[in-house]
Amino acid sequence: MTATQTTSPTAQPRAVLPALQIGPHTIESPVVLAPMAGITNRAFRKLCREYGRQGLAAGGASGATSLYVSEMITSRALVERTPETMRLIEHDPDESPRSIQLYGVDPATVAAAVKLLVTEDRADHIDLNFGCPVPKVTRKGGGAALPWKKDLFEAIVTGAVREASRYAVPVTVKMRKGIDDDHLTYLDAGLIAERAGVAAVALHGRTASQAYSGEADWSAIARLKETVRTIPVLGNGDIWSAEDAVRMVEETGCDGVVVGRGCLGRPWLFTDLAAAFAGTTARAEPGLGEVLATLRRHTEYLVDFYDDEFKACRDIRKHIAWYLKGFPAGSTVRHQLALVDSLAALDGLIATMDDTAPWPGDAAEGQRGRAGSPRRVALPDGWLESQSLDDSARAVVAEAELSVSGG
Repeated sequence: MTATQTTSPTAQPRAVLPALQIGPHTIESPVVLAPMAGITNRAFRKLCREYGRQGLAAGGASGATSLYVSEMITSRALVERTPETMRLIEHDPDESPRSIQLYGVDPATVAAAVKLLVTEDRADHIDLNFGCPVPKVTRKGGGAALPWKKDLFEAIVTGAVREASRYAVPVTVKMRKGIDDDHLTYLDAGLIAERAGVAAVALHGRTASQAYSGEADWSAIARLKETVRTIPVLGNGDIWSAEDAVRMVEETGCDGVVVGRGCLGRPWLFTDLAAAFAGTTARAEPGLGEVLATLRRHTEYLVDFYDDEFKACRDIRKHIAWYLKGFPAGSTVRHQLALVDSLAALDGLIATMDDTAPWPGDAAEGQRGRAGSPRRVALPDGWLESQSLDDSARAVVAEAELSVSGG
């Protein structure tokens, strides 16, 4: 399917940004699909790649459209080769670069996980998660809580880069501003990561305390860009449209953007982003018929991913409200779609909808996914008393490797 596009007369397109260089990989459109648990599996990445290629073609370019990162993989589970984890790191034959995000709190375990990926040729790029705000992760000192312990952060990043560099696989770091406004870590972490040899750093302009609430602080992205001089800095937070992405670049000077919730139920955002960064005004504005076809194709890809039609249909349920945002779909149909359990049932419901409905414009725009409200971050006892790892904190993070399996 090709998303319907609108264009405005323009002069010769002029690229907003050059291609993004991540180690040996040239990413023509400087956009990264943010790792999202339960979302950025192989099926969704395939859908986003298809749309990204359309936008790149609209800009007259070819190559790796954007960087599409897997959902977060726990280092311990990878080292132990749990069946589900080994399935989650699988890539389609045409995925290039193959990108995997790792979570871990123990330097040795993270290094072992990286070694497994590179020696067995399972990844072309590895991203390290230091941004997860989920309580079960931060409570054990992981995710967005971890950079507070500078020595632990440095040990993890250094070990990962050491193992990956032997196979010319670049490592990047994704992080938040810090734990809360009184415990910011991003500038120190950016410098540590730069010295350790990472290929790029990405900053979500929120603290762990904010979770996904409020507004992202793009000025922090600008400060990180001013501080970290030798590697790309990527900005993340509140990119709901291609125009938002271009504005972030203009306001912060960042080298590329990371897109998460903005593409939920809207994989054609990658068409818009590729076109916008190539300097064209082409934008995807699919009518309901095209959106429903995309929803159906997404479900087919999930069937292939799970090798189980019921699991695929159960998974697509959470995407339905995102796909239908702004479109005229009655509450009864929406409710029935949220209970769909087979492709036949999905087809039957799709057939009852008005596939001639046009793109609804502003009603389909704006925030998608969770938002929530600010909260106190769950942390190990005494975590904030020192920025170095003492024996008590070391015991906590050792336990975390055994107890955290996602986030």
